[in-house]
Amino acid sequence: MIELDLQIASTATPLPSHADFLTWCTLALRQRSNDSELTIRLVDAQEGLELNATWRGKDYPTNVLSFPADIPDGLLDIPLLGDLVICVPVVAQEAAEQHKDLNAHWAHLVMHGCLHLLGYDHIDDAEAEEMEDLERQLLAEIGYPDPYRDNQDTDLIPS
Repeated sequence: MIELDLQIASTATPLPSHADFLTWCTLALRQRSNDSELTIRLVDAQEGLELNATWRGKDYPTNVLSFPADIPDGLLDIPLLGDLVICVPVVAQEAAEQHKDLNAHWAHLVMHGCLHLLGYDHIDDAEAEEMEDLERQLLAEIGYPDPYRDNQDTDLIPS
């Protein structure tokens, strides 16, 4: 079972529902055999910029930041997976610029972040290919197109 703490620290709208976030997390984390607890914090550009600058040394807000829990074994008896921080205006801007359905882009970024919490990465080409293939499979299961295609216009699904 997934326990999701959804923190809304953004004034931007529209936002997916708690049920949407839970569905996307559950799908992305289903390979994990035990329960998981995670937090998703939805932020505006200023907080996104501050966090990206602090943790990645980048002077701009990014779409999603993943913070895997780093708890020594035996310290806490909870299945804490980690935290995702998603910058709402960046998600909306990217979806518009890339001609993607907004909900499909949200689903992709939530799943992408969850996979990072599980240890997936895209630093090298082989890791990126593995992670992207899994993202494509997960999104296809819920009817969303390949997020890595250049032109999404013909695949738009209404939100």
